Amino acid sequence: MFVSCPREGCPLLKHINISWCLNINDDGINALVEGCTKITDFICKGCHQLTDAGLSLLAECCPCLQVLNLHSCMNVGDNGMGSIGDNCPDLETLCLSSCSFITDLTLVSVGQGCANLTTLEVAGCTQLTDAGFQVLARNCHLLERMDLEECVLITDVTLSHLAINCHRMSNLSLSHCELLTDDGISHLGSSMCVTDCLTVLELDNCPLITDSSLEYLMMAQNLQRIELYDCQLITRAGIRRLRNRLPDIKVHAYFAPVTPPASVGGGRQRYCRCCTIL
Repeated sequence: MFVSCPREGCPLLKHINISWCLNINDDGINALVEGCTKITDFICKGCHQLTDAGLSLLAECCPCLQVLNLHSCMNVGDNGMGSIGDNCPDLETLCLSSCSFITDLTLVSVGQGCANLTTLEVAGCTQLTDAGFQVLARNCHLLERMDLEECVLITDVTLSHLAINCHRMSNLSLSHCELLTDDGISHLGSSMCVTDCLTVLELDNCPLITDSSLEYLMMAQNLQRIELYDCQLITRAGIRRLRNRLPDIKVHAYFAPVTPPASVGGGRQRYCRCCTIL
């Protein structure tokens, strides 16, 4: 009933959300999109039976697609996204987070076919590299929001290309991108996106980032929030200098309490103040 009713009765359907409908497969998508060719927003998070075949049908039948959310669609890969790149030039928002089969081929397809892209979420897509983001950045100059959390293979090269090409970037998540260094942040710091647009920067669990990165961000006058959890080389002094320059910024960081040394000479034992003695 799900597929027959929209197909026969809703030819003007533009928005559909079938997230976590675990029994919907490619056949259902086929039945839907054959009659609903005006869909612009397609949200199907967690639809594990959707494959490249169904995604290709969506792309071919719904060329006006603007929003596509495939979060946790674990059987979607580069072939299906290739069809999106070939057929959906108006795409603006794309979420592929936790789509583990996605590789640089997807970034190339999207970069070459979806120049209007403004939002890209690829958190947990661990096969993506600098090469793919280079193509994407060179073609998608309107990007404003990117979630690259746990894109563990990217390096400072990716940040360099984003800094050069994506001057509208306002929200950038780089958490758990453990190969990034201060050099990458320096590229961002000298770019138009930082000085004019950047409002949120997430750098949680970037172990090579130091206080130098905070110095590079001093010119980010619009920066409202920065995440620095588990950045072990960031110091309180560095954060203090950043706040002096940007007094309204919200800095989220964590510093493990210092454990006092063991007492000498058999004196009273000392405990870390954060611990509770049971």
